[in-house]
Amino acid sequence: MSPFSRFAIYFAEVARCGSLRRAAEKLHISASAINRQILQAEDAFGTALFERLPEGLRMTTAGELLYDNLLRWQKEFRLTRQKFDELQGLKRGTVSVGMVQALAEGCFATALADIIAHWPWLELNLQVADSHTVSQKVRQADLDFGLILDPEGQAGLSVLAFAELAMGVIMSPAHPLAQSARLSLGELSEARHIVPGAPLIVHERVAMLYRHYDFSPANSINCNDIRLIKSLVLKGSGVTILSRLDVFDEVKSGQLAFVPLRNTLLRPLTLALCTAPSRQLSRPAQMAIQKLTVVMEEMQAGAMERS
Repeated sequence: MSPFSRFAIYFAEVARCGSLRRAAEKLHISASAINRQILQAEDAFGTALFERLPEGLRMTTAGELLYDNLLRWQKEFRLTRQKFDELQGLKRGTVSVGMVQALAEGCFATALADIIAHWPWLELNLQVADSHTVSQKVRQADLDFGLILDPEGQAGLSVLAFAELAMGVIMSPAHPLAQSARLSLGELSEARHIVPGAPLIVHERVAMLYRHYDFSPANSINCNDIRLIKSLVLKGSGVTILSRLDVFDEVKSGQLAFVPLRNTLLRPLTLALCTAPSRQLSRPAQMAIQKLTVVMEEMQAGAMERS
């Protein structure tokens, strides 16, 4: 059952397609029937909803306002339906989650697989993007919640859980310095450095550290992909400076060594689970958040063991 009128359905499809003909093909109805509904609505509203152009239809300001409201109403109705199901004890729901690339494998992927295995009735919408994009989608209510880095730079979000993960030296466990309690850049002057490049979020931190100590490693390797950096370190091609988040699973399994930096110049990387302040989370979304919060707490505890 849909609470939305025939006009609302027709209007939204034309807005998406920018064409009466394409909307008619998708809705399996005649273009004239759709156009008649739109003309009647424009007459009732007393304003045009579309500009008629040779290449198709383009929404007017009034049309864009109506389209934005329709999308919001549809989202709110889906949430209401989920709450109805919960009241009746039905196991059904949709949860949309955004996350940064660093979480696309390892313990977070394992937690998501566990959710999928234990809640087969749950429909999951997973989106991987940079922190800014995920934050924007959370604010716009396109996502129930998001896992982002350094949330202080993202306004208009409520932080439900967070973990602070230090920056450190990453090297092969066989490296002579792998068992050190702490290391400084000076102690790494003879090593070949794999430098994280832009747009990686750790790039600016590492660049600032090098500048502060006027440190220019010889024959350095610049790379903007965390997975490739880790692969090169695993193969003994050099050492790098990354966040513990970037190597959490590899350090836990003993594949890589993480040694904290001797100085406190670099602030930790903050991983935050965020939602929009006005977002009313469904029961399935709350359950997923609880599961992922446990992972974050374990990650924070593990990070503190070597700090």
